[in-house]
Formats: sequence, structure tokens, C-alpha cells
Amino acid sequence: MPSVFIKTYGCQMNERDSEAVAAQLLARGYALSPSEHEADVVLLNTCSVRDFAEQKALGKMQSLAGTARSQGRSPILGFMGCMAQSRGAGLLEEQPRAHLVLGTQKFHRAAEHLDALLSGRERQVVDVAEEARSQDTIREHLPAAGARAVTAFVSIMQGCNQHCTFCIVPFTRGEERSRTIPDVVEEVRTLVSRGVREVTLLGQIVTSFGRREIPVREGKSGFVQLLEAVQAVDGLERIRFTSPHPKGYGDDLIGAFGRLSKLTEHAHLPLQSGSDRILKQMHRGYTRDRYRGLVERLRAAHPDMGVTTDIIVGFPGETEDDFAQTLSFCEEIAFEQAYLFKYSPRRDTPAASLPDPVPQEVIEERHARLLALINRLASEKFANYVGRTVEILVEGPSRKNAARFEGRTRDNRIVIFPGSDRHLGELLPVRIERAGAFTLYGDPAIVGFSPADAAVESPSVPEPLPA
Repeated sequence: MPSVFIKTYGCQMNERDSEAVAAQLLARGYALSPSEHEADVVLLNTCSVRDFAEQKALGKMQSLAGTARSQGRSPILGFMGCMAQSRGAGLLEEQPRAHLVLGTQKFHRAAEHLDALLSGRERQVVDVAEEARSQDTIREHLPAAGARAVTAFVSIMQGCNQHCTFCIVPFTRGEERSRTIPDVVEEVRTLVSRGVREVTLLGQIVTSFGRREIPVREGKSGFVQLLEAVQAVDGLERIRFTSPHPKGYGDDLIGAFGRLSKLTEHAHLPLQSGSDRILKQMHRGYTRDRYRGLVERLRAAHPDMGVTTDIIVGFPGETEDDFAQTLSFCEEIAFEQAYLFKYSPRRDTPAASLPDPVPQEVIEERHARLLALINRLASEKFANYVGRTVEILVEGPSRKNAARFEGRTRDNRIVIFPGSDRHLGELLPVRIERAGAFTLYGDPAIVGFSPADAAVESPSVPEPLPA
């Protein structure tokens, strides 16, 4: 029985793709290896959003090949995902000890290609061609290790039609292609039957779901129709989605936050820049005023709406005034959290050829200033939760301290509290006693824990803001 180790780089969609590939391989008789140094097959599921991610994967492949050679081992080594799609056969020229290059529409072909490589029928395989209905093939899920899984990602579409000037994704993921509503709902039902209580619907621009395939009905887009169908699944408690585009928030979606009880009050709205001039060069399709109005409407639809965002620092031509507008806009909107990215030129994207690149030292300095602002705003927001009672979905042991448990509020804040396995998957009211920069800590006495559950330890240090 050959064993497989998959290492994932990048976003939640990559994590979901890796899980589906692993589940498909298990079904074909493969085993999952706990170590890359013991596996018969090592696959790197790659990301191309930033050059750093590509260089990290390339360095990892070189390291794997060198270690295997020194150990006298000959594992099958492969690239999957966005970098595999964009570089194709060139990866094997650059990394001659690799055996497999598998594109973003070919994840479901992993088993057949690995069978051929392991048997010796093939020495190297490159498969990056388009494939019809590839969006329907990412549906398998791994069984939960130990305790049952409480949350799950569900891919509802592939591709992107937005063509932001800084982004390579439309080239690596292809045009938008959506699954059918019944197919998605059936996957959600299956997950719920296994104990899942919350699903996150995934798409590159998730709000574009069904735009070509599903006609608007009673003023509701295909995506809102999907939300309504998932809402009707018995046993499901919460629905999240990511990542949307601000242009996708019509009246129907904003209204859904007020009428669909399972749709959590959290909106991730990638801003990218607070400068209208830069937004236009990015081809984002909205202005500061339009974005501000959207946030106001969302917060009016639900007063507890949490708003998070993505921001790129150092886009070509960004002046100090442009950056100052981003700072002031973040202060005005008061985001709960923001993921900050230093601009990285990607080949074949329009932004890569724009004039006036921002010097790296300036990008670093601006990034630090913006990060300090976001950290301050987030700390103030989290401090306001002290003394409040919030509902959390208990997801399992804390990732930083296995003696504690963690859950998430409806507006997507992590809460740490002393607990036990008996609380897994429960919706619990927790009184917040203290707050870190990006973590809340609950008082177990408020939720009626037994004395054995309530051994209070010092809270772990919250994770820094992803950047």
C-alpha cells in the first residue's frame, strides 16, 4: 500500500483541494503518511498569488529531492495547483527530480497518474489541460482524525472572471465554473450526517456562483438561492462563505444576512486599497464611496456584523498620498481584522508592466505602519467584548494549548475556554472575561462546566495578524 504526504501552500481553497485529493487517494488504496520523509509519494499543492509562495515550494522540492537521495530513497515527487498550472512542463526542466505536474482542473486525476508513475509505466507526467466539469470533482472529505469534524469547507465553483491587474488566478484557475445547487446541498447533507455543524462555501469570487448557469428568481441571484437551499439542511447550524468581491453584494445578499438565521454575520470584503486612483488601476470596479456604502448597508442589516478585509501595500505607482488614503479609510471603517500583503509582481499580469514600482524598503515601511494601525483597531474591537456573553460553536482543543478548547463566535472571533470533548459541536453561551489582540477568553463558570473541566491556565499568546 503506497503512502502519500501532501503539503499545502496558500489559501483555504488549496486546503480544500488537498483534502479532496487525499480522500480520493485513500479510496484508491493509498495510505496517508505522517511524515514527508517516510512517504512513497510527496505532493506539494502550490500557490502563485505571491512570488514568495512559489519560491518556497521550489525550495521545498529541492530539499525533498536532496534528502531522499541522501537516504537512498526514491519517492514520487509532484507539484499540484496554481504554480503547476502556470509553469507546466517548465517545472520539470527546473526541477528534474520531480515526477508529476498536476494542474488545477486535474486534481481528480492524481490517483491514475500516481499509479502509472509507481508502476513504472510513466517516468514523468504533466497534466495541465482544461477539463469540462472539473468543478464537480472536488467533493470528497477526509474522515475526522480522533474527534468528529465540526466545521468543513465546501467548494462550490472554480475559476475567476474578474481579472484584477495584480492577480494571476484567472490564468491558473480558468474561467468561472459553478456546480449545481442540488449537488452542493447533497454534499452539505452528507457532511452534517457525519457531525459537521458549520460549512464554509468556497469560491475564488464566491458571490459569482451560478452567474451564467442559474437565472435570477424573485430578485435572488444564484448564490442567494444556494444560501437558501443550504439553510434548509436539517442539523446544520451555521453557514459562512469566502472569498467574495464587493461588487457581488446586491440587495438580495445583504437582505439574506437579516433573514437567514444560519448565515453568520461576518463579511470578508477585500478592499485592496483605499485610494480610488489605485483601485481603478487594479481594475477593482468600485470606489471608496461605494465600498463605504456597502459596509454601512451590511451593518444596518445586522448590528453585530463583523467586517474583515485584504489590503495590498506597494502596488505600482502607489504614492504616499495614496497610502495615506488607505490608512484613513481603515481608520474610518474600523475593520475587525485585515490580511495585509506586500505587492508581488506576477508574470503575465498587467500590473507587472506598470511604471513606477514602489521600492521594497518603502513597501516594508508602509506595511509596518498599516499593520500597527490594524492591530490597534483590532485590539480596541476585541476589548469591547469583555463582559459580554457570546454564542460560540465549540470546534475542538485549542491549537495552541490542548488542555483548553476553542470555539468561534458568529462574527468569526476565536474564543478560548477550559472545556472537554463533551462540548464538541455544541453551541454554548460564554461570558468573555479577557481579550487578547485577536483572541477572546471565556469564563467557564458562566457555561456551567463541572469542576473537572474548569482548570484555568494562563491564556496562550494570541497569534499575530496574518500578513
